[in-house]
This record gives sequence, structure tokens and C-alpha cells, in this order.
Amino acid sequence: MEYRKLGSSSIEVSVIGLGTMTWGEQNSEQEAFEQMDYARSQGVNLIDVAEIYPVPPRPETSGRTESYVGNWIADRGCREEIVLATKVASRSENLEASRHIRGGPRLNRDQIRRAIEDSLKRLRTDHIDLYQVHWPERPANFFGKLNYEHIACEDLVPISETLDALAELVDEGLVKHIGISNETPWGLHEYLRLSREKSLPRLVSIQNAYNLLARAYEVGLAEMGLRESIGLLAYSPLAFGVLTGKYLGNQMPENSRLTLWSRFSRYSSELATTATQAYSELAYKHSMSFAQMSLAFICHQPFVASCLVGATTMEQLKENISCSDLRLSTEILEEISQINALYPSPAA
Repeated sequence: MEYRKLGSSSIEVSVIGLGTMTWGEQNSEQEAFEQMDYARSQGVNLIDVAEIYPVPPRPETSGRTESYVGNWIADRGCREEIVLATKVASRSENLEASRHIRGGPRLNRDQIRRAIEDSLKRLRTDHIDLYQVHWPERPANFFGKLNYEHIACEDLVPISETLDALAELVDEGLVKHIGISNETPWGLHEYLRLSREKSLPRLVSIQNAYNLLARAYEVGLAEMGLRESIGLLAYSPLAFGVLTGKYLGNQMPENSRLTLWSRFSRYSSELATTATQAYSELAYKHSMSFAQMSLAFICHQPFVASCLVGATTMEQLKENISCSDLRLSTEILEEISQINALYPSPAA
């Protein structure tokens, strides 16, 4: 397993990190334990959760994923081996299904304090290694949204207040490092500006969607990440499983995410499907697993700190983690570029 520095921090994270958002919905606690045991045995040290997990968020399951992880860490006695990352939810108008959290989550001081205290209890630990803002408070282009429309909103919690609240957690030792997620170049710039001008803790990471079908990160954020030492934690690396090829030919596998929940349609457009077919044929041409080629492409990028893989079966997890040893040839990378030129980032 390869390890990379998490931004400007002293933490080293495995190039493959463990995503968890199916645990408590599609996966039982026993299955989550089995996944964590295997990932740990393979050198994975980064586990990423969130207070709204599992997904889709529901009042009945809220916080269950964190509880599974906390129970596992306590049972295995391995807290010091794990880089534990979680997230605080934001304004619920941006995600209808999160309104059950604190009556509608916000990124103000009081809500962030309540969020971290609840997460620490569920995770059964006294500190979080990486605490992330799950999505911006303001309306912006995230979760695959295109064609930016400036919407004036009243009562927005300013980023300065959010950063002040996060800084308090760092000062108290409850949080080691801070990061953001689903952010834009402007949002990243604003956090960095405020941390510099107010001498507050600096971001070390950004967690955005990044995969063969969604490469918008490369346009405005990749350069900033490299120049400012902000590591990308790439989520949805297989585009909800689309980049395994299992949905090609109008297949809808039983109990798969796109079969269970129609809301996950970001990677299912006609253009995205056409691009997926082309990438699938490329993997087949080179006698490679489509999933492993897709993941290896992400791990190849110098701005990526860790590629967050998730799985509902052990077979999927083993295949995903094994890609950490895979290196793509110059020929394959060139052919990926040619496909991207034909279908540039069809899912944002």
C-alpha cells in the first residue's frame, strides 16, 4: 500500500481510503466489521464517515455509520492506527433529506459544537483526525450541478464564522485537522484567505467527486490543490458503480444503488453511458478490470491524496483495494485522454 501526505499535515494516508456510506443501510454492522478488518489487513488506514451517513439519509438510520465505526475501533483497540475522518452537515435546503439533523443543520458555532460532540460519542473517541464541512452553506455548483446561477440568500452563515468554530475545536484538541467537501475554487480560496488573514488553522484537504466521468476538479481546483498543498480525497471514484460496467446494456442488478434509489442519476445520462461504454471497451482491450482501471486512473493523479472506495460486498472491496498496486501504461493513459476529449466530463 502506498501512503501520501495529507496536504500540508504530517499525516500520511493510504492511497486507497475506505468509504462507508452504505453501512447501516445496504450493509449490516457485521458486514462493516468484515470490511474494516480486511481493509486494515491490506494497509488501509483512512476511514471516512459523516454524521448524515448512511445514504440516503433518513431519521431512522442517522448516525448509524459512525456508530459502526466507533464500535469496531473500540472492539479492535486500533484507534492509533486509524486516520479517522468525519463531516458536519450543512444547510438543509441544499439537501432535503438532512433536515432531521438538529432541526436543520447549519454551519454556525453552536451547531458545529453539537455536531462534533455527537460524532465523538458515536465514534467512541476523544478526537477526530480530519473534520470536514460536508457541503457549503451557500447555493453553489456541487453534487454535479452545472450552469452556475447566482442566488442571493439571506441568513447565510459566513465562512468566517464556520472557520472560527472549527478553529476552536482544533485549539481544544477535539480535531487535529480540518477540510472541506463538495467545494468550489472560490470556496477553497475563501477558506485559505481567512485562515491566512486571521491566523487560523489551515485546510489540509478537500473531498470532491472525481472519476472518469466527472473531471471538473481538474479545471479549477487541481492547480490550487497542488500549489496550496490541499490533498484531494476523491469520492465516487466508480461513479455509483457505473464505472464497473455493471449497468451497461440497461442492466439493473438487484440491490445495487441505482436500482434501489432513482435519485442517484448523476452518471446515468445518455452521454455518460456512451463514455462509460468507451472506457469499458478500453479496459477490455487491455485485459484489465474496468473497475481497477478506473480506480488506478485516480490514484495516478498527483493532486490525489486518497481514493475513497466503497463496497457492498467483500468481492467488490477486495477488487477495489487491489488496484493500489496497479500502474497504468502511457498508452492506456493516452487512450483515456482521447476518450475524454470526445466526452469531456459528461457528469461534471
